[in-house]
Amino acid sequence: MALPVGLLSVSIYWFHSAAGLQHGDTYLPTMETVTHLPEVKEGKCFFPFRYRDGIFYDCVQFKVKHKWCSLNETYEGYWKYCSEEDFAKCVFPFWYRRLIYWECTEDGDSFGKAWCSLTRNYNKDRIWKYCD
Repeated sequence: MALPVGLLSVSIYWFHSAAGLQHGDTYLPTMETVTHLPEVKEGKCFFPFRYRDGIFYDCVQFKVKHKWCSLNETYEGYWKYCSEEDFAKCVFPFWYRRLIYWECTEDGDSFGKAWCSLTRNYNKDRIWKYCD
């Protein structure tokens, strides 16, 4: 994989990790300067990845037009825009409360939307996403 040359420094509003947020949780945005290289189009997303003070299990979108991911375990400036195959996949079976789920569930969601865990043990990790 050929690495791009040159640094680009941009200012963006950055929101804290969405991983593990429960309904009703809110965080105030912070203004930070992010230094990164141009997009690496043929790279593979690395999950979970560390970015600033968060750990992310899926593609992220912080005041930019498209979701993106890191190509390293700890973000080092190498990134790409996410395509359909890059988004995090549900992990089945997963343990939630006292049951094991083999498919998306609406249990525990106050909006009645189907969701799944991104790890085998939701009770411990609390990492999830809504199902498509």
